[in-house]
Amino acid sequence: MSTSTYGPGVTVTPAPAVSVIPVRDGEREVGAWIVGPEAASFRPVVDVTRLAGAVLATAGAVLVATAVTAAATRHRPAIGAVTMGPGGWVSVKRAGCPPLRTRAHRPWWARVLRAERID
Repeated sequence: MSTSTYGPGVTVTPAPAVSVIPVRDGEREVGAWIVGPEAASFRPVVDVTRLAGAVLATAGAVLVATAVTAAATRHRPAIGAVTMGPGGWVSVKRAGCPPLRTRAHRPWWARVLRAERID
């Protein structure tokens, strides 16, 4: 390598030659080899379009799984349709007696606070 001097105290050394060799897989660029005077390294290319597609597909799958789980675990009402009949009386069709609550079905917050019923 040669050096050049430009005035008092200014010395410029040219940078070593570096070659960039692209690597393709058909029409798609997958990376590049960076070849210098002492070393060579491969740098892969990040395909943002594929990455965004994978993120959207994953988010869609999670959304569908959540919706299916919510629909499967939804509780049906204990009684049928409640309608108003003629004269203002209430009609409860296909109504059975709802199950009585026992101490085993207390909400989690009542167990944490050790709350007792005031009956």
